[in-house]
Amino acid sequence: MTTQTRTALPAAGDRLGRYTVERVESLPEMQGTLILLRHDLGARHAHVSREDDNLAFGVTFPTVPRDSTGVAHILEHVVLMGSQKYPVPDPFFAMIPRSLNTFMNAMTASDWTTYPFSTRNEKDFYNLLGVYLDATFFPLLRYESFLQDGHRFEFETPDDPTTPLKLQGVVYNEMKGAMASPGAVMWRAFGKALYPDLTYANNSGGSPEDIPNLTYEGLRAFHAAHYHPSNAFFYTYGKLDLPRVLIEIETQVMSKFSPQTLDVSIPDQPNFTEPRRVDVTYPGTDVERGGQVSVIWKLGHTTDPDANLRWSVLSDVLLGNPAAPLTRPLIESGIGSALADLSGYRDNFREGAFAAGLKGLSAGKAAEVQALVLDTLAAIVRDGIDPELIESSLHQFEISQREVSNSGYPYGLQVMFRLLGPWLYGGDPVTGLRLEAELESLRTDLAQGRVFEPMIQRGLLDNPHRVTLVLAPDPDLAARTEQAERELVARLSEGFTDEDRARIVRESLQLQSLQEQESDVNVLPTLTLEDVPPTVLRVPYTTEEAGRALIGRVPQPTGGLTYLDVQVRLPEVPGDLLDTLPLYAYAVTRSGAAGQDYLALARRIEAVTGGVSASVGVGGRPDDLDALRLTVTFSGKALARNGEGLVGVLRDLIAAPEFTRERLEQLLKQRLAGLKASVVNAGNAYAERLAAAQVSPAGFIEEHFSGLTALENLKRIVEGDELDALLERLNRVRDLILTGQPRLCLTATQADLGLDLTPITGEFTGEAPVGTPAPRTLSTGPQARVTDSPVAFNAAAFRTVPYTHPDSPALLVLSRLLRSEYLLKEIREKGGAYGGGAAFDARGGVFSFSSYRDPHITRTYEVFRGARQFLDTELGEREVTEAILSASKTLDPLTSPDTAGRLRFYGDQAGFTPEVQEAYKARLLKVTLEDLKRVTDTWLTPERAGYALVAGRDPNAETGALGLHFEVQTV
Repeated sequence: MTTQTRTALPAAGDRLGRYTVERVESLPEMQGTLILLRHDLGARHAHVSREDDNLAFGVTFPTVPRDSTGVAHILEHVVLMGSQKYPVPDPFFAMIPRSLNTFMNAMTASDWTTYPFSTRNEKDFYNLLGVYLDATFFPLLRYESFLQDGHRFEFETPDDPTTPLKLQGVVYNEMKGAMASPGAVMWRAFGKALYPDLTYANNSGGSPEDIPNLTYEGLRAFHAAHYHPSNAFFYTYGKLDLPRVLIEIETQVMSKFSPQTLDVSIPDQPNFTEPRRVDVTYPGTDVERGGQVSVIWKLGHTTDPDANLRWSVLSDVLLGNPAAPLTRPLIESGIGSALADLSGYRDNFREGAFAAGLKGLSAGKAAEVQALVLDTLAAIVRDGIDPELIESSLHQFEISQREVSNSGYPYGLQVMFRLLGPWLYGGDPVTGLRLEAELESLRTDLAQGRVFEPMIQRGLLDNPHRVTLVLAPDPDLAARTEQAERELVARLSEGFTDEDRARIVRESLQLQSLQEQESDVNVLPTLTLEDVPPTVLRVPYTTEEAGRALIGRVPQPTGGLTYLDVQVRLPEVPGDLLDTLPLYAYAVTRSGAAGQDYLALARRIEAVTGGVSASVGVGGRPDDLDALRLTVTFSGKALARNGEGLVGVLRDLIAAPEFTRERLEQLLKQRLAGLKASVVNAGNAYAERLAAAQVSPAGFIEEHFSGLTALENLKRIVEGDELDALLERLNRVRDLILTGQPRLCLTATQADLGLDLTPITGEFTGEAPVGTPAPRTLSTGPQARVTDSPVAFNAAAFRTVPYTHPDSPALLVLSRLLRSEYLLKEIREKGGAYGGGAAFDARGGVFSFSSYRDPHITRTYEVFRGARQFLDTELGEREVTEAILSASKTLDPLTSPDTAGRLRFYGDQAGFTPEVQEAYKARLLKVTLEDLKRVTDTWLTPERAGYALVAGRDPNAETGALGLHFEVQTV
């Protein structure tokens, strides 16, 4: 990694080339500075200068579609498929293995499209910057790319015009899958119901029935209008030389454009004069629990920082935890099982919105839910809000302002999305990052009297711009949608001449030919193996023993926050408790403890911590895949001044949890609703777990913890009469945990590291040794799970070798090579699936193939089986080097003060020490093509495979030719 000498920060009014510095603002909460610039062409640029070596970039364009053809979404795909300087078919995907990026993506929202990346390598930053700039401003926009990722007609046998005609396309198939998800249908209906006269009424991702109406000419025109410097918002972050970045953008982009005016403004939605009701359906069969009702309101402009903060705080007060005054009556009513999707305040639109409701409903509950929401809000206004609830919410905002974390998402890009909201709508981007003035104003007003109760009265109860949005499952919708697609194909192809059919064949063959062409990716910039650091992160910490516990104390610059993890290695777990462990982890932080019921405990957690969680896991040794151990981990964070309070909360959750039948029933119904909704969105992850369970003991346990087996177990408990038996098992798990072996990791500033942890360690008095679960696998053969999805999620898994085995690095490199060089082309480009890949879990020893939102089943498994044959094609040093580069990123995960210490401490405790990891990396850097062929021949053989899929149809009618017969169950 290289370092650089940065120039001094500019001042407001300075000219940097054709840029004018408009503002320079200190950001003390994140120890940074915000610099806002405007180019003479109209482009805006925000730079956050901060001592962070994870460098970030984004360019965002306001895109306001006028229909639901998905033009903005399809354009997002097509611009990344070749540009003037980089005329290869897919420079975006080709750069992934040529880079050490910590994030690369592009995404389309309702009214903007953004292209962000981040990396810790300065050379890599400028490589990616050049590719992103050329892709967005100078894309080739090939017609064939439009056909591949947008939509096209294709005969079932592409070169035979006598076979059935069908619609195909990556985005088309993606959106078919997306619109089968109740959450996605709810989101699209939300915008259309509340803002029916604006761009939000359209499906920016594309409605499958409307996508075929998009023309190639329309796509090009949309790009010409929207992807221009006058309509661009640039963002950079980190230890960067700002003048150099601006020169790069000027040279590569700005110098090649003339001024242009584009009106992408979004007007106000005219206010409703009376409330409305909107009913929508999604393809679902769960008519007993599959419905949702949400009451939604339009509020004021999201560019108003004061109103935005106050609605955000009020949303947290009303709905932020189980004891919240709107959440509690909704859940305890028993009408539904969980809060409706999208509940709370939303600033995703130019004018804000608030929503509250329930899901897990049967039909006919709309009036009941609406009345419950309105009556509860009226009671809150009448009775007032407990000031302690408000103070607890403000406490949460203080934590969010202080915390700097790369957990889940690079922090530099978190900052980008925070400032984009007000910035894109003409507001002050600083208000997305600094809330001191607004918080001070709010506290002043709170000291004078009621603030939130009048907001509820005026903004909600007296506001006629209200919609009761009703989402219901329709068991026949999937069949009707398939029929409608056939009718659409018939209508669009009506009157086709022989010449038209010949054109479709010709275009299909041209597309296939383009997909088969080898392109010279060497025109793209790349890193080399010399850019891979040979070492891994070493984080200093101290250890001490406290009775049965081992404590690690990690000094980190946490900004005044304290993080505490308590990982308990369990003794021998009785067989009947394995399926109970994940339910325990879900329920324990949402129930009562130490004499406090769940409401009192929830308020206490909100008041003194930034959140607590519990999870279960399975781990092993670097040298033995069968030497497993089970763990339960309790985690929490707090401001340092509340460190003792955090310790007390975790102690009570670990040593004195209290479960009641009534609360447990509520929680399990919530959990079931969430898991069922996730299957259609994350079917590939469920298929991978189910395949791994057939070949790996660790995979078998993980399937019971978080797979479809866990879902079936939960469904049986909820629908049967097993709550009393479950309560008994939960209490046994509590007792079992206290006989376990705890490993505590405290991460804080040096001044806060002396926190007394004996209230927790003193609870562990047992002497049972750490248990080793007996190795088991799911041995019933290929598995299929049928659900409400028009597309498939396919997976295959293979048990291989432990971490320290010489073949492990080669398997990791193999997964990266197959993903970028083989599966992307075969499954996404040719097959029309949204995604396809290979992965290797080096610590678990499982190699897997998968596809995502895939129109095929049999063809995809044929592609999986063709991996070995692909290795005998013309592969060379470039492909292997890029695969090694890509694989090395997994060995250097992006960390931050909150995660670096716990990863190192628990990694060392499990045997994955820096020395072991660096030896792995050294072997990885020496992998050859012959190694890849050898490990494929040795470990990825048919007899070692497990197969699983999630789809909307029984696969056995089509997979017989593969010699695969699936056991089919309905989700």
